[in-house]
Amino acid sequence: MMSIRINPYLMLDGRAREAVAFYEQTLDAKLQMLQTFGGMPGDPGRPMPEEAKERIAHALLKVGDSDLMISDIFPGMSLEMGDQVNICIMIDSKEKTERLYNALQQGGEVKMPLSETSWSKGYAIVKDKFGITFHLSTE
Repeated sequence: MMSIRINPYLMLDGRAREAVAFYEQTLDAKLQMLQTFGGMPGDPGRPMPEEAKERIAHALLKVGDSDLMISDIFPGMSLEMGDQVNICIMIDSKEKTERLYNALQQGGEVKMPLSETSWSKGYAIVKDKFGITFHLSTE
């Protein structure tokens, strides 16, 4: 039996910190974690632009029994209409992540290829054939 959880993921252009504070107040959300782009492991070959350092790379809020994820886009990236709300699928094995990754990209577009990251054994971003963006993350 496949164990997955689906969470909304809000993408904003420099207003994620403001959104976190707003949802803490309005939804009685509890901040679980917050990481800025400046707080992530750096790449010596690609220095972090100053304007990116304080932007939110990932925030996790607990709203009742649900998780709400919020992030800023990286400076210079565009936020297309319809991309403000993404779906994050948390998956319990890399094999299941690979299966969903291969299925969702049929007729769609890979935005970030499946790879290991500092937070996941297998992470990818795929826009499906209906234009819905999914973040796949192996827990």
